[in-house]
Amino acid sequence: MELRHLRYFVAVAEAGSLKLAAEEKLHTTQPSLSRQIRDLEHEVGASLFSRSARGVEITPAGRAFLDHARVVLSQAETAIQSARQLANPAKPYFALGFMIGHESTWLPEVLQLLREELPKIHLVISCQNSPQLGAALSQGRIDVAFLRREDGGPDLEYKALIKEPFEVFLPKDHPLASRTAIRVHEIVGETFLSVSGNALSVSGKAPALRRTIDRYLEENGINLRPSHEVDNLGGVMSLITSTGGVALLPAYAKTFLPNSVRSRPLHGITPTIDLSVGYRQASASPILKLLLSRLDELVTRVSKKAKRRR
Repeated sequence: MELRHLRYFVAVAEAGSLKLAAEEKLHTTQPSLSRQIRDLEHEVGASLFSRSARGVEITPAGRAFLDHARVVLSQAETAIQSARQLANPAKPYFALGFMIGHESTWLPEVLQLLREELPKIHLVISCQNSPQLGAALSQGRIDVAFLRREDGGPDLEYKALIKEPFEVFLPKDHPLASRTAIRVHEIVGETFLSVSGNALSVSGKAPALRRTIDRYLEENGINLRPSHEVDNLGGVMSLITSTGGVALLPAYAKTFLPNSVRSRPLHGITPTIDLSVGYRQASASPILKLLLSRLDELVTRVSKKAKRRR
C-alpha cells in the first residue's frame, strides 16, 4: 500500500464519483483510477466502495478506513513539512492541530485572525483524533491544537473554547428516531456503541470523550457497557448503520452523518464536553501568544457564523 493509494481513495470518497475524482482532483483517467482503487481494496481485504450505474458509494468498511486514511496522509504531510523546514529554515515553523471534522469550522477563522502573520511563518496543519493531538503537543510536534482535555502530561495547558452538547445518534428507521428528544433511559437495552476506551491512548487513560460518556451514564444510574467500540467517529457511524445500534456523541459528530443515521437531542439536563485549545506551557512562540490573546474574538467569530447558518 502506498500513499498515492490513500490519496486516490480519499479523493473518490470526497467526490462520490470515480469520474469526478479522476478528472477534477487527480487529473488522471477513470480506468487508471479504478485499477488503483481495486488494488487498494485487494490490499485491505475489503470492498471500500459499492459500485452501480449511478456511480460509487462508500461502504461501512470504507467509511471506517476513510478517517484513518486522512490521518495517515495528514501525518505524512506533517513529516514532509517538518523535514523541509529543518532543511530550509527560512521562516519560523508553526504547527496547528485540529480534531478531524473541526478544521472546517475553526481553521478559516484562525487563518483570518493570523492573516498579517501568515506571510512571515511556515504554517503546517495537522488533522488527527484528540488523543493523537495531545501526544503530538507533549512531544513538541505541534505548537497548538483544538482538542479535548486529554491527559497529555503536566506540561500542557488548556483554555476552553466552547461546550459541545451530546446527542443520541441512531439509525434513521429506529423507532426512537421519530422523537424530538430522547430520554437517556430509553436507550437501555439497545445495542450501545462507543468510542474505544484505550485506542490511541498515550497516558494509559481512556480518551476524554469516552470518560465523559461513561461519567454521564454513571451519574444517571445507568449500567450500560458498549457492545462495540471504535477509535473514530466515522467508524461509529458505520457501526450504527450495520448493527442498528445507538451512540452518545457530541453534536459536532453530525459532520460525519451519513444518510442512514439521524441525531436527536437528549431530554433533560444535557451533558457537554469542552472543545479546548491546548499548548505547551513552556512555548515561547509569538504566534501562539498572539492566537491565545485573541481566543475570545475567535469564539465570537465562529459563533456568529454558526448562527447565520441556522
